[in-house]
Amino acid sequence: MKKRLSIGLSMALLASSSLTAMAHDNGEHGKKKDSHKKIESVEFSSMKAPDTIKNMVKTYTTATVKVTYKDGTVKELPLNYDQLYLSKDKIVSNKGEMIPAGTPIDVNGDPIMDTSVPTDPSYFISDAPDSNSLLTKGNKSFMISHFEYDSQNNAGEEISGLPASMTLSELDQDKKSGKLSVKEAHKIDFSSVDGLWNPCNGSTTDWGTHLGSEEYEPDAREFANKDSDAYKEVSNFAKYYFNDESKANPYNYGWIPEISVSHDGEPSVVKHYSTGRFSHEMMKVLPDNKTALFGDDGGNTMMFMYVADKAEDFSAGTLYAAKFEQTGTEKGGSGDLNWIKLGHGTDKEIKEMIDSGVTFSDIFETAEEPIEGFTAVKTNSHDSVEYLKVKPGKEKEAAFLEPRRYGAILGATSEFNKMEGLAVNAEDHKAYMAISYQEGSMEKQDGAVQDDIQLPKIESGVTYELNLQEGQTDRDDEKIDSGYVPASMSGFVLGEDLGSPDALGNTANPDLVANPDNLSFSEDLNTLFIGEDSDMHTNNFVWAYDVQTKKLSRILSVPVGAEATGLRAVDSMKDSNYVLSNYQHPGADLDEKEITAVDKNELEQAMKDTLGIMETGGVGYISGIPGVNKKDGHHKSHVEKQDEEREDHDSEE
Repeated sequence: MKKRLSIGLSMALLASSSLTAMAHDNGEHGKKKDSHKKIESVEFSSMKAPDTIKNMVKTYTTATVKVTYKDGTVKELPLNYDQLYLSKDKIVSNKGEMIPAGTPIDVNGDPIMDTSVPTDPSYFISDAPDSNSLLTKGNKSFMISHFEYDSQNNAGEEISGLPASMTLSELDQDKKSGKLSVKEAHKIDFSSVDGLWNPCNGSTTDWGTHLGSEEYEPDAREFANKDSDAYKEVSNFAKYYFNDESKANPYNYGWIPEISVSHDGEPSVVKHYSTGRFSHEMMKVLPDNKTALFGDDGGNTMMFMYVADKAEDFSAGTLYAAKFEQTGTEKGGSGDLNWIKLGHGTDKEIKEMIDSGVTFSDIFETAEEPIEGFTAVKTNSHDSVEYLKVKPGKEKEAAFLEPRRYGAILGATSEFNKMEGLAVNAEDHKAYMAISYQEGSMEKQDGAVQDDIQLPKIESGVTYELNLQEGQTDRDDEKIDSGYVPASMSGFVLGEDLGSPDALGNTANPDLVANPDNLSFSEDLNTLFIGEDSDMHTNNFVWAYDVQTKKLSRILSVPVGAEATGLRAVDSMKDSNYVLSNYQHPGADLDEKEITAVDKNELEQAMKDTLGIMETGGVGYISGIPGVNKKDGHHKSHVEKQDEEREDHDSEE
């Protein structure tokens, strides 16, 4: 997520396994003499960064993939881009009317209206789509898409507390080409869990559900002050969603929702309160299907791990926070991770705490200066240093309702900055974590209350590799019931800051990743996909990074000022491979860019004439990426299957 006041646009990037380009090499669809050849490897070749106004305002790819077959044949295949829908398009069927895909609904299922211009009331439309999951249920395919914040009304006024939403689309998939289209769409009902706070990134589980997020949890301490932004935001949410300000409760928000979809397309929602309340960028489940890591977005954030009591069930488990023990500064930095147990809890008991009306002051004593018995902490939960003491008997409330504050009291490191996306490489027992901006609390700071992290400033960010190990114990030497505990981390993919802007306004090297945000890993392709959320690149990109060869390839460019979000590699869905991604707020912050290579006024006008400046969102996909099945070294594409079917038919005749 870029800025709270940014207005966004999103495009989904879906990479189909259909080898359309191969089929057209000889001018006849599906007819290719080498289409049955087994694939040895797939290698991405980078596209050029956009340098003309025409290219800077659109989403496109000129990247290619080099396919090497086991017989030595090599083919260079182009990637292609198609669009599915815009977030302002009225594709959602809701209570007998068609509403825009990005419109939030209230507790009664009615669309939330923007009445700021009395003569022209209209739907609120989130212009910031984010995470997507593709789910297959029987012979049906569904896509869940996040629509996060909308921070300006039609009168041009700043708004806060607008409820967010998710849209469930049923997709048609062409059996021959793998091409996707929307059959129908509906909003997902969150009334059973008090509505949906700001959803950022998410993930798809192995058991076929979607794990969402609620980012930037409201400060429950500040909520007690009716003049605070936290009180205003949560109260506005209650008015928009419940039409009842008295239902405002900051502890209702900052959780992980899990969405299941039945075979007939009916969604159901739970929030996992036992996974802890903080600024959930996302939750990523590790290969044992019981251990999970989280992105905690913001400054002075914390690394959390959750170990469920049972696999594929996150309703009960143990929450841990990491102590970072720095071991080096080369290549971004490195450190060991020592895990501190915060507590064990269940969704039921944590929800009962919230419903009892517990407040921040019920959990903590506070002081205004250093006093014996109080611990000084600096976390993203609050703007300044706090002096806190947990009240007797309130440790569990502290552990799950305020885990960042409680973790800091226990000594966990609360100095991470812009902790964003996560991905897992199961075969190599690795996880990847994006630190979008390595600066601020991650640098050496004089007078800091903690200062565990003293790494070099890399404003363009670092993607870290985490080593997952078994047999680990926590700080109290108690065994952690997981074979996938992050034991250490080190810099893996680095950005490079520039001393001054280049002619296109980039302040980071445009041929390297800047400000990594979303991450997703393809086991079949040994490829880490990286999406940018960068003020340092004038156009943001999606990258493919081969973790074996270390080759980095730019495979998508999104419109000027936009952010690439919602990245997801899907190695097989009905025999097709997809890579999902979104982008937000095209045209944002153009006035802040020092661009001389093109006329900035013409660029801004071109943006207005195409997608508009921060007006809508879109969903689309790239086709042309073949898959390699690691089990037999070959994954049949749709085109290959077509050829086989035709040859079988011909032989029968």
